[in-house]
Amino acid sequence: MHIDLNCDLGESFGTYTLGLDAEVIPYISSANIACGFHAGDALVMEQTVGLCAKAGVSVGAHPGYPDLQGFGRRNLAASPAEVRSYVTYQVGALAAFCKAAGTQLRHVKPHGAMYNMAGKDPLLAAAIAEAVASVDEKLILLALSGSAMIEAAKAIGLPYASEVFADRAYEEDGSLVARTKAGAMITDEALAIRRVIGMVKNGTVEAVTGKVIPLSPDSVCVHGDGPKALAFVKEIRAALTAEGIDIEPMAAA
Repeated sequence: MHIDLNCDLGESFGTYTLGLDAEVIPYISSANIACGFHAGDALVMEQTVGLCAKAGVSVGAHPGYPDLQGFGRRNLAASPAEVRSYVTYQVGALAAFCKAAGTQLRHVKPHGAMYNMAGKDPLLAAAIAEAVASVDEKLILLALSGSAMIEAAKAIGLPYASEVFADRAYEEDGSLVARTKAGAMITDEALAIRRVIGMVKNGTVEAVTGKVIPLSPDSVCVHGDGPKALAFVKEIRAALTAEGIDIEPMAAA
């Protein structure tokens, strides 16, 4: 049994430093690197790709809405055509840094509001899948398990991987509880770890209503920007290893 551990990285920009990228990288198998729209900048992109290449961590692009002030978490009324261009632009930029560093771009994971909106909107999902395929049809689209993005990838034959979250609560329909709602974040580390083990071994998780829902975990997202992020990532990796679950970069479903 194996699972990918992914983390959103490269979110610093200018004089602002976010996250513990260098410290977290040794404990993950895949990195989703911000591409300058919701966070990150050209220098940070280059540096983060270099850190991942040196550590042997699989590199992915993390495109979002052009919304630095809202960290890409605000729903924008962007058309599918606009979203397609946003994703193409950002994925292409990170692919260039990967080529320069002598490594390969392996996957794409949309960020924040774009991720959540496309999880339920087939038109946005299709625009993202088409953009990814237009850059490189071998790229893996990393998307929420059971979401419209998974279906959009299947529809055009794009490789995909299903993502689950270590520290996020779920609605009964498999979507993530909105961050604006109470209980959206799982702050109890022991509980989060038990949920991850259950998701990986059993393919299920308990929704906020108490109902047990099915998931298809190919990759687990761990966040690297909280005050206890480094300890949390270490503990999740150790717990998975103790259960006989190997940590490996994601493979297409």
